[in-house]
Amino acid sequence: MRKYYLQFNGPIVRWDEAIPLGNGRTGCLLWGDGELLRFSLDRGDLWDLRLAPEVEDERFTYADMIECVKRGDEEGLYRRFDRIYEKYPYPSKLPAGRLELRFGTPANGVINKLDLQEALAHVELKFQDDYIVQVSSFLHAVNGLGYIRIVGDRAADGYLDIVAPDYVGEHVDDKSDSVFHTSLTRLGYPAATMHTEGSVRWFHQRTADDLEYAIVVEERQCEAGERVAVYAIASNRDGESWLEEAKRRIASALDEGFDVALCEHASWWARYQEKSGINLPDEEAEKMWVLNNYLFASCSRKGAPPMPLQGVWTADEGRLPPWKGDYHHDLNTQLSYWHYLKANRLEEGESFIDFLWNLRSEGRRFATKFYDAPGINLPSVMTLAGGAMGGWPMYSLSITNQIWLCQAFDHYWLHTGDGDFLRNKAYVYFKETADCVQRWLEPGEDGKLRLPVSSSPEIHDNTLNAWLDPMSNYDLALLIYLFRRLLVMAEWLGYANEAERWSEVLELLPKLAVNEKDVLMINPTESLANSHRHMSHMMAIYPLQLLDLRGSERDRAIADATIRNLELLGKGQWVGYSFAWAAAMYARQGNGEAAIYHLRQMWRHMCSPNGFHLNGDYKHAGICMYHYRPFTLEGNFAAVCALQEMLLHTDEGTIRVFPALPAEWASQTVQFHDFRGEMGVLVTASMSSNEMEFIKLCAERAGKFRVQNDFAGDRLQLRFDGRIEQLACPRGEIFDITLMQAEVCTITAM
Repeated sequence: MRKYYLQFNGPIVRWDEAIPLGNGRTGCLLWGDGELLRFSLDRGDLWDLRLAPEVEDERFTYADMIECVKRGDEEGLYRRFDRIYEKYPYPSKLPAGRLELRFGTPANGVINKLDLQEALAHVELKFQDDYIVQVSSFLHAVNGLGYIRIVGDRAADGYLDIVAPDYVGEHVDDKSDSVFHTSLTRLGYPAATMHTEGSVRWFHQRTADDLEYAIVVEERQCEAGERVAVYAIASNRDGESWLEEAKRRIASALDEGFDVALCEHASWWARYQEKSGINLPDEEAEKMWVLNNYLFASCSRKGAPPMPLQGVWTADEGRLPPWKGDYHHDLNTQLSYWHYLKANRLEEGESFIDFLWNLRSEGRRFATKFYDAPGINLPSVMTLAGGAMGGWPMYSLSITNQIWLCQAFDHYWLHTGDGDFLRNKAYVYFKETADCVQRWLEPGEDGKLRLPVSSSPEIHDNTLNAWLDPMSNYDLALLIYLFRRLLVMAEWLGYANEAERWSEVLELLPKLAVNEKDVLMINPTESLANSHRHMSHMMAIYPLQLLDLRGSERDRAIADATIRNLELLGKGQWVGYSFAWAAAMYARQGNGEAAIYHLRQMWRHMCSPNGFHLNGDYKHAGICMYHYRPFTLEGNFAAVCALQEMLLHTDEGTIRVFPALPAEWASQTVQFHDFRGEMGVLVTASMSSNEMEFIKLCAERAGKFRVQNDFAGDRLQLRFDGRIEQLACPRGEIFDITLMQAEVCTITAM
């Protein structure tokens, strides 16, 4: 795989185009115009967790929401469940502050560069009289500290300042009630206090609740023409002596030195990069895979909070981040964690599963208080602590979005084959979710189970028309998925009585609504009539994969017709993640040409130069009607997922390599190594000049693995450790390979 960089030959003047650094818990955006370099800092657990008073009201319940819907009380819905999201500036993710490096005079030239393999940023500043200053920086992958080295004849001239967020300044809202324009001053915090102790400097910020935090920095002159600074984002969440501990760690890091720290940091990233890889004849696609896996480890790490909308790169512009940087469960968190399992980045992705599992107590509390139900259910728009934030209630308080969260546990079990995880976590999480949902399932006139209210994100936005009757395909697909997977899990675990229970519920669910053109509908009375950003009515195709595109002609016809209907309606109201989601569906369909076309549309027109997904067609290229640029991450990782689906399918235990390649790729050389299949097998494969060269399987667990023969002939050679076997299998058919734990098998054509 090639070595990749982000490089910008010129100043960076926007925070959302900055060089991104991160270690999962803390993040840094490096940007500036040459006179000033900004290090915009963030930490994943800096949150204002105050809830709107309405959330604690006794009428903030599912039952009351249903009553509002049934009597058509749009004002009541808006006032009690919706408006609170914009009425209050809290709860919200908070920016940490920034460091500013000033040299007192503008630079004549600026080169910004990020080494994606080593997670190391370089900025070269050229001043008059050919003075050059080089600034190198990284956020340590292991110890969590930030490092800055300044080298050059004018290194001593640069002043490194600490700047606290503007919580008391004169910033004026463009629209005081907008999620895009809310000033930080509305939070009501006191100004930060500035402190100096020898060569150590910091600011101390108090917030409206019990959170306190600081940015602490210390500098040292190493030798003539070289300075090193180390900084930390510390908070009282770190322990009783949090501030003194931060100072101690910084001093120790400076004693150790920049180069020693960089070596340990680079070693961590080297191990991460080696977990899997690709080699494509398409340099753009390959670079985006590398870049986004870099972004993933930068903003998601085991032991740290999972990424909210902006990960560890909260906006640095005197305002709250877009959509308050919250956790949205009607698409955003799920898409953000679509790709990591196949990419074999387990530990980094476990952050999300650990987070959901550790919030089960809050899920139980919310299920009891809001849904008047047993089991668990989290708000679909929520804080770091699981608190409800309100907003469009048909989505922010949807009872079925919790099922989509369950899929994270299902996917983890399937890709690892960890039976203990299935028994002790995945099945438990599914079952407790079902306990809550079943409280509200009721038979309709046809005897089939239904929910009392239904919706399909984000059809009809937040109007009364968004409340659908009969039940939407979105809600129904999630219900079918929930009980189908519970049945499979119970059978696998040998829970016969519970398997029978889930089977009975499945029998009582209606069928997905399909119109006369074989197109999946929004619900049985409405088909999608206009372009729309959210593919909610198509959940059965992807990501739930309820339709059997290979084994059922009827299912294939429905999927094909529904995807064609997207083409008919056009992309006018799509946003960035829509292109990524469509690419994933095309890849599952086997249409590599359409998949890569849609990925290129997103990458080229809806991503910042640094790769950040900006949602809208901010370049005005004409690919959709939205021309704004709010940064969120789900589109980034949904696109990587779609790219991986072009290279490997692993549905229902069958390994299919290169199932959706564009013709241009297939005629050249395409390779990937150590992608994760199902049940704990790692897959490596190579194709050249339209012919499969080899497939290699490495079993983390003993088992029988199914492989589709996509080689040129029907006679195969299986090379194991110390032995060779021959196998006859018609082209396109499936064959089985039994492997012991740690055993490797390489498959080639004879």
